[in-house]
Amino acid sequence: MIVGTAGHVDHGKTSLIQRLTGVDTDRLKEEKARGLTIEPGFAYPEMPEGHELGFIDVPGHVRFLHHMVAGSAGVDTVLLVVAADDGVMPQTREHLQILTLLGITRGLVAMTKIDQADTERRQQVRESITALLAGTPLVDTPILEVSSHTGEGVEALRERLWTLAEQQQHTASQGHFRLAVDRVFTKSGAGIVVTGTALAGRVARGDTLRLEPAGITARVRGLRRQHRESEVASQGDRIALNLTGNELSRERLQRGDWVVATALATPRRQRFDIQLELLEDVPALKHWTPVQIHLGVNRYNGRIALLEGQQLAAGGSMLGQLVLDTPAHACLGDRCIIRDPSAGITLGGGSILDGNPPRRGQRRPERLAWLAALAECTTTTPLDLTPALQQGLRVSPNGIDLSVLAYTANVEMAALVAQVAALGGDTLTVQNETRAFSREALELLLSQLLDKLAHNHTHEPSMLGTERGRLTRQAVPELPEGIARLLIERLLAANTLRAHGPFVALPGHQPTLSEADEALWQQLAPLLEAAAFEPPRVRDLVTETREEERIRDVLHACARLGRLYQVRRDHFYPAATVVEMADIVQALASEHGRIQAAAFRNRLGTGRKLAIHILEFFDRVGFTRRIRDERVIRNADMWH
Repeated sequence: MIVGTAGHVDHGKTSLIQRLTGVDTDRLKEEKARGLTIEPGFAYPEMPEGHELGFIDVPGHVRFLHHMVAGSAGVDTVLLVVAADDGVMPQTREHLQILTLLGITRGLVAMTKIDQADTERRQQVRESITALLAGTPLVDTPILEVSSHTGEGVEALRERLWTLAEQQQHTASQGHFRLAVDRVFTKSGAGIVVTGTALAGRVARGDTLRLEPAGITARVRGLRRQHRESEVASQGDRIALNLTGNELSRERLQRGDWVVATALATPRRQRFDIQLELLEDVPALKHWTPVQIHLGVNRYNGRIALLEGQQLAAGGSMLGQLVLDTPAHACLGDRCIIRDPSAGITLGGGSILDGNPPRRGQRRPERLAWLAALAECTTTTPLDLTPALQQGLRVSPNGIDLSVLAYTANVEMAALVAQVAALGGDTLTVQNETRAFSREALELLLSQLLDKLAHNHTHEPSMLGTERGRLTRQAVPELPEGIARLLIERLLAANTLRAHGPFVALPGHQPTLSEADEALWQQLAPLLEAAAFEPPRVRDLVTETREEERIRDVLHACARLGRLYQVRRDHFYPAATVVEMADIVQALASEHGRIQAAAFRNRLGTGRKLAIHILEFFDRVGFTRRIRDERVIRNADMWH
């Protein structure tokens, strides 16, 4: 169990921890000199076998508030400290607000310095604490009176804390390893060391990890958990990792970075959809307000985009989006604190919902419904994605991108696929992308493909079919092409479609010309046949009743039907003429062994340029092969 202190500066948090554990958490010279905590400190008292208890002492001074937020990462129990002589103070209130926004719901209250207050004063402070906690998750939290100076009440507080630790339910490590770095230093004989609280997963000596956002790969040379040497550490542990790697250097690491499993390595992200909550006693928040965001152990500057309106009133909640100035790492359910840097006040906070929001359609009803379902998932411990998957299958016609969800929620893909199957859905996987669909959504997408193909057959009767990529762009434009092609493969496997090379067609489709195109072809065919080896170009076939583009379209259609061959642009030869020219090529090969352009030109009676174009056509289709300035036959049976 990790206990974090909270409370106003100089209310005795550090002294109390020293009394409870025997450890002075103020380790910095400046902290000793000034008598106040500047950065979080840590203490781990001896506990019975099988139980562990750690204390994180966070600063109380307003100037070090960001360290207080950072120190709260990984805390599951709070020890709220209020001095009996001062009572509830501004930082007491703000710390409690932050703890509430961070989702911490369990704790104790220590009324300190009772040796400096009489009975009446203690009762006044007790009443003010009770009023402060009303309406918060810590309502009805026990208030214990202590004096770090005399020791009065300390043993009773220790017993309560130790009992809570022994009652703490062990939570199995979930997801891939994540650690928010709060210290980086170099140790003689060891090298680079980073410390932090494991927020998820498990790590062992020898593991390969990634440091984000630097994108550096490192190996765990050694580790300590709760200040003791260990081979492994898990979610909730306070860890020091001794890292090594070719790219690793002290200058490339800093407080606020993340150490994560390689599965969580990702392009750096600067936009995060969140469930936003505004405090009661703050000004209304307008869309695109500049804010300071505390996320993990770092602070970021950025803006808030509101997704459900242009303004959020005090005490309200709304779906929103953080737009950060610099990249960050976050997963589903991570909490953030939002402050107004100019006014120096905490505005509210939020839960991370999606770290890969779409660029368009952010406010569409189905998108907002998906985010609302993700927000519902963050209210459960451990994380249960069932509400989000149910909603996503219901409202996402193009499926749920499970690849993004697996990363965002830090869960294994296999677990998501199993959940989708249990909900009656289906999944499609291509390369590194997996999408989940309801059965109804899949049937609709398959119908869209078939309907568009039928439409194309009607309007393009001369086509063998529709090229796969074109069909997916026409029928399911918002679906990733790889997934859309899998749908086509399903239709082919079920014999609902037929394949003709890169084209697909409905069974029974036979390419043919429309009645009007057939009539035009009957006018053009005699002109092409009569011209022998020098057919007219398209522009030469134009008349008052025959437009150039229409002629070109019909000739292309006839080429697809095998009636013509396009030897070069706008030069179409009847199939019988091409066979005749192939016979000439073969005769020249029989007579001379190889075909020369001049001899071929003489046999055709055309110009040299046209003869070479025809020979190049035979090269392209595989009938001949060029060797320097001559050609040989590659496939003598091709035209017979």
